[in-house]
Amino acid sequence: MSTIAEDLLPDALLDTFRERAVVHDRENTFPEQDLADLRERGYLRLLVPTELGGTGASLLEAGRIQRRLAQAAPGTALAMNMHLVVTGAALHAHRLGVQPVRTILEDAAADHLFAFGISEAGNDAMLFDSATRAETREDGAYAVTGTKIFTSLAPVWDRLIVHARIAEPSEADPRLLFGVLEGRDGVEVLDDWDTHGMRASQSRTTRLDGARVAPERVLTTTPVGPNPDAFVMGIFGAFELLIASVYTGVAERALAVGAQVASARRSATKGIVHADDPDIRWRLADAAIGIDGAILQTEKVLVDLDALGTGEQGPGITDHGGRWFLQCSGVKSRATEAAIAAVDQVLRASGGSQFFRRSELERLSRDVRAGLYHPSDEESVHASYAKALLGEIGAER
Repeated sequence: MSTIAEDLLPDALLDTFRERAVVHDRENTFPEQDLADLRERGYLRLLVPTELGGTGASLLEAGRIQRRLAQAAPGTALAMNMHLVVTGAALHAHRLGVQPVRTILEDAAADHLFAFGISEAGNDAMLFDSATRAETREDGAYAVTGTKIFTSLAPVWDRLIVHARIAEPSEADPRLLFGVLEGRDGVEVLDDWDTHGMRASQSRTTRLDGARVAPERVLTTTPVGPNPDAFVMGIFGAFELLIASVYTGVAERALAVGAQVASARRSATKGIVHADDPDIRWRLADAAIGIDGAILQTEKVLVDLDALGTGEQGPGITDHGGRWFLQCSGVKSRATEAAIAAVDQVLRASGGSQFFRRSELERLSRDVRAGLYHPSDEESVHASYAKALLGEIGAER
């Protein structure tokens, strides 16, 4: 029986994406034809409820689909992830009755492409603070000024989600704006994406200079710092878990290639194929063990996040309460580290020919390392777990 992932991304299409991925990596270009193919197949409507004109997929299904896409074209998957993070956050908040996010889902149903303008250089607080400023206008709009980095889909987006500190509130009560830019007035996208891996994502720097967030495109305002806002929680959860899915998919593909190499490559000294060599078998098995664990953890928390939005309860469903942010960041950390370790094991098992640029494994080994730089990074994850375990530094014991 076919799955939604196989129906949306049939093998023949993935083979085409894989061929294109070689070119986009070499030429440092955005995969516009991949986007056109995905758009035609309804990818942008994936997380839009059916009653709003979408596919009605769950976050769990989106995670599985992203894993499958990443096995063919990691850069395309990472870029499309940002649209799915935005629509996934909107889906989560919509399920909880938040009205302003409906416009995101309606836009996605009309095939508008969303990008994610949150990251800022040096802003370790990410969603919970911003160096970008939002100034209130008389008509209730906001003028947003600042610089965003790692803006995936930069050359092609129709809508950009941004956050910024609102200028007017006192420092005793600082607040953040989350809103949608509908056009590119006041927006400059730099052509500065020339990276070690994930080159096709074209996650360029974006400069905002008085870019307008219309009153009806304000999604929420929140206090500075961690908070339970439904849209912000949706962004955090969807981002961490879908990022984990992408890098797990990269590792799954590496393992499949490694198995093919082991079955075809012979040891001149031992007189056996590498698939029969105990050392090679151990390395590939070790990679598979790590990948399996990442899939199981990621899918478990995706199921829980879907249930949080729908109110579903029952055996196997967990409401993580005050540990939601901790659990999502922990899964992302473990999954990306497991993916990197798995790809490295495959490389060690596959011989020096995989060091050449013509090798798919060489490209996958570069793409998977981008997982190091996505929030939550290892330092913040460990700091959060230490705080949960030990309390604040210097607290009375």
